[in-house]
Order: sequence, then C-alpha cells, then structure tokens
Amino acid sequence: MDSTAKIHPLTLDQAYMSFLFPFSFHEKERENLADHLRKNHFTFFSLDQKDLQRGFYGEDIEVKHEELDQYFLPFLERKLFPQRTDQQGFLRFSKRVNESFTLEVHETSFSFLVNSIDVMICPFGIGIITIRTEMDEEQEKLSEVLDFMNHFRVLEPKLDEEKGATIRKDDREFNTTNEFVFGYLCPSLKAYIVHDDKRAGYFGSLPFFEDERMLSSGFFIADGEHPISGDQLYRMGQLDGKNPEGRPFMSSTNAEYIERYVQNHVHDRWAPDSYTVTSDHTQITVSIKSREQLARPLSQFMGTHHYNLLLHYFYKIMLLRMSFEYSEIQWEQDEDYVEELIELISKFSSRYYFGEVSSRTEGKELTKTYRDTFHLNSLYEEVKQTLHELYRAQENQSNKRHNMLLFMLTVFTVVSGIYGMNLVIEDWKGKTDWSKVPSYSFFEWISLITALTGISLSVILLLTTGGKGLWKKFRKWKRDQYR
Repeated sequence: MDSTAKIHPLTLDQAYMSFLFPFSFHEKERENLADHLRKNHFTFFSLDQKDLQRGFYGEDIEVKHEELDQYFLPFLERKLFPQRTDQQGFLRFSKRVNESFTLEVHETSFSFLVNSIDVMICPFGIGIITIRTEMDEEQEKLSEVLDFMNHFRVLEPKLDEEKGATIRKDDREFNTTNEFVFGYLCPSLKAYIVHDDKRAGYFGSLPFFEDERMLSSGFFIADGEHPISGDQLYRMGQLDGKNPEGRPFMSSTNAEYIERYVQNHVHDRWAPDSYTVTSDHTQITVSIKSREQLARPLSQFMGTHHYNLLLHYFYKIMLLRMSFEYSEIQWEQDEDYVEELIELISKFSSRYYFGEVSSRTEGKELTKTYRDTFHLNSLYEEVKQTLHELYRAQENQSNKRHNMLLFMLTVFTVVSGIYGMNLVIEDWKGKTDWSKVPSYSFFEWISLITALTGISLSVILLLTTGGKGLWKKFRKWKRDQYR
C-alpha cells in the first residue's frame, strides 16, 4: 500500500488574508493612545456608524453591523463594541490604506494589496494590530499564497528558512515585517509599545509571544476546476508554501497522518464546496464557489469570524501571560506583585473570559475549535491552579506576619503582667531625669527597655502600615493597569 502523500496543485482566483500582531503597552497610556490614533487618521469603530460597514475590507465587501451586534452574547457585545473610548473593553481604531506592495522571496515576487489596518486596544495593556491584505493578481498558485503568508507573518526572521524575504514599495525596501509595520504602516505607534524585554513589574515586550510570528487568517476562492483535497487542506493549516529551492512544499509525506490532521482541524459544515482549517498558526477558509455566491461568507470572515478569532487569541495571550508572570515571581521580593497578579487573574476571569461567546450554531462550533486548537481549557486550568497557589502563598505570608505580631504582643503582655500592668518608674513622673538611668536596678532596666521598645514598635508599625498603603495607591495610580 502506497501511503506517500502527493501534492495536488490548486489555483486561486482570489485570496484575502489578515494578520494579527499583538503588542503590550502601558495601561495608564490607554486614553493617550486612543487620542494619538485619532490624530493619525484612525477612525474609532462603533456599531452606530453605518458608514463604516464598507471601506476597510476590500472592494464590494460589506460587514453588516447588525450581524455583529446579534452574533455575540449581550454581556460580551458591550465589551467588544463600546460606544465611547472612555469605556472599558476593546477599542478598535481603523485606517484605510489601499496600497500595493511586493514581497520578494525564493527569486519570485508576490504582489499584494493592504486594504486597511486596525489597532485594537484591548484590556490589561494588550493591543492587537490587524493587517488586512489580499493578493493583487487575478490568479495565483496555492503555493505562492501560502509562501507569502508564511514569510509575511514572521516579524523577525531567525531561522534560515524564514530569511530572505523583502517587502518593496516603489523605491522603499523593508527587510522584515516588523520594519514594514512600524516603518511604514503605523510608524507613530512604536512610541507607545513597551520594548524592555526584562520584566518591569508586570510589563514587558510579550516574552510569551510564541515564535515572534503573527497569527494569520485567510479566505481563499479557488477556480473550481477540481475539488479540494486533503493535502491542500493540510498545507493550508501548516502554511506549507515553498521550500528554500522554490518548489511546492509539504511538511509531511504520510497520507495517514495528513488524514488524521484534516479530521482534527477541519470544519466541514459546508463541504464539499467550502472548508475551514484551523491550526496554531492560521485559520483559512477555502471555497470553490463563485465570488458572487460568497458575498455573505466573505462578510462573515471580515466581521463575526474575525472578532471570534481575535477574542480567543486575546484569551490565549492573557492566559500565557499570567502563567509566565507566575513563573517569574521572586517570592521574597514580589509580595505586592502577588496581590496584583491575583487581582489580574480575578478580573480577567470574571469580566472577559467566557466559555460561550456566541448564540449562533456556527459561532459555537468555531468557539469549540478555537478552545481546542489554542488549548485554552488546559491553560485556564493552569491559571486557576496558579490562583490557588497565590492565595495559599499569600495566606501563609499573612499567617507568618500575624504570628510574629502575636508573639510580640504576648511578650509585652507577659512583661506587663509581671509588673502588675504598671511599667511606670517613679523617676518618670513629672520631668524625667535621664541622669538617673545608669543607676537603675535590673527590673527598672527591664521596665525602661520594654516601654521604649513598645513605643518604638507601635510607631514603626503605624508608619510602615500607612506608608505601604499609600505606596500601593500611588503605584496603582501610576501604572493603572488592571481595568
């Protein structure tokens, strides 16, 4: 039996691709960032503005705001689509680009159009840039499109197979996607992004950001001459475009393995005309229907499905972030950060993390796919265990402080009891004559030391407690992270 997988060619009439680039920013700069985006020609997205249903998604593509409103459950809809920038939740700012570029790699070039970019200001100091692109030719091979997606999503190439891609615009050249995003698409945004790769409190440059690659999504319209095959779906899920020699590439030769992969990662509700494959790297819908027949599926890809994917991607980032921060805690030094991490986990779980996000059947199916693919359930269980450990550690530290305080009070109570609750020495009445202290008896020395120590400890306790409370309020005001 020949179990060697074969690559079947596929011609695409059109391909729409989106790339999600997460970043971190200081939460206290949230309002300043929103104002900055407005000044740089970004439009605040609101469901009340019907004129925003077109213009950002490509020619003749319209995203109905009513469908966005009805797709998500009411308690989540208010957070995804706030009406003002001073409200909590996800603030979306969009800007139309509509410019053509060329990506050169493997001695070939791929022409693509950037339709628009979004900057989503998410809760807890997380932001996500969405770059909407489409291929700029009438027809392209599947290998060309996948190769473009595989290279474009790499922000800083480090492996040999990732290097060599160049993005060109007229006489300008960008050697990395990171340089292209912050050097051309939204250069002014760079000032608001946290760049320090060492933990400063609980910020950083997303050290938990996997592989330094963007999450991608795509909607492919095939020419319809041949049905969609399993190896094509597998290559889409893995973004297997071309090898370094420039030939079509597939990262498996085992047909049985590919079949199992397709069964676990493909949503085939609309088969055999349309399929959706979801992996850690991408989510791609491919269809052999005509462009006219795909008006609504394209609208859903740009609208409801995009928001569903973005929301679960945010879940994944936050869960990885909390696991990372827990691993970075230095217990002897980070007592205050433990309290903040408990607050972060509690607010995220209660305000934003929901098992059900959509009332639609397809929305529930995609939600289950995202949770399985991104391993959200296991990550959430790990975070819940983290919360339990933090509470236990905090309780142990609190018990130690209480025991120490109880020990000190017990000592003073015993000493005071010995003196009949009276530590007053005759020399202390009226004006104290400190010259007589050296001639005190043994028991008078005990009385003096106990009194002075008790007064000193009381003053120190009041100062440290009050100072610590004021410091916490100042730091929270300064950082203003957990909204």
